[in-house]
Amino acid sequence: MDLDALRAARAGEWDRLAELSRTKRLSGAEADELISRYRAASADLADAKTSAGRTVLSDYLSTLLSNARARLTGAPDNVMRQIPRFFAVQLPAALYRLRWTTLAVAVAFLIIASTVAFWISSDPALIAALGNHDALRQYAENDFTEYYNPAASFAGMVWTNNAWISAQVIALGITGIYPVAALMQNAVGLGQAAAVLMEFDRGDVFLLHILPHGMLELTCIFVAVAAGLHIFWAWVAPGRQTRLESLAQAGRSLATVVVGLILALALSGVVEGFVTGQQSWPWAVKIAIGALALGIFLFYMLFFGRRAARAGESGDLTEHERGTPQLVAG
Repeated sequence: MDLDALRAARAGEWDRLAELSRTKRLSGAEADELISRYRAASADLADAKTSAGRTVLSDYLSTLLSNARARLTGAPDNVMRQIPRFFAVQLPAALYRLRWTTLAVAVAFLIIASTVAFWISSDPALIAALGNHDALRQYAENDFTEYYNPAASFAGMVWTNNAWISAQVIALGITGIYPVAALMQNAVGLGQAAAVLMEFDRGDVFLLHILPHGMLELTCIFVAVAAGLHIFWAWVAPGRQTRLESLAQAGRSLATVVVGLILALALSGVVEGFVTGQQSWPWAVKIAIGALALGIFLFYMLFFGRRAARAGESGDLTEHERGTPQLVAG
């Protein structure tokens, strides 16, 4: 078949099909015409592929037919139906993909923070390098604990700050540097704070004030770093896909993690703002509340995520939402 001749003979009909596909309101006659021209273009596409395989013309006709099909049958999903699917399937599936990387990031963080804490606390010169002795004592004996002031404004402040950091780590994960830098910064900062309190024999105070909210808060940071590293690796090692396709797929499926972390960090902020600083509550109760908050997140991530993964979900959009992927050999 001469494709140029086919294009010349059918160009007017295809243009009319494109015009009808863009029309917002179709009359009865126009709807019938759209169906008729859709069938004719489908036959043209079949002839073109049979004679020449995949060509620029066949790709054009495929796109044209896709738009016409969407005009005939497509309708946006009801938002109220999308929300349950997002939280029951897409988000837990995306989180589940990150489980082992999250664990590796957590181990690395704890090693770095512990090493910094014990290294600095074992050397008076390093302690002195952190600041004036009286200022460090003031921090260890008063400022550190007074920071946790029970209030809604404080909870909102820590929530928005941590959510912003997590969003940045994921969004800039493509660099491969920012997630690692953010992890190092937080680990070193926590290790330095621990070293100062250990210097003044208040290591137990440090742990008691970090554990209630820190279990969930730090886990969220670990998940964000893991997501950022996955996005980075998607374009470093795309497999059979092109780098752009691999990056787009990872970005679509893992950007949803931001929403989950915002909600999880809101819960962490509530614990930090209303539980950690409560002077009259037993520490066992406060730590148990923090552990419960972490348990809820992990149950959602692992139980619902595993179930979604077994159903073939990856956290990505559906094929209808993202379009048909390019086929590759192998």
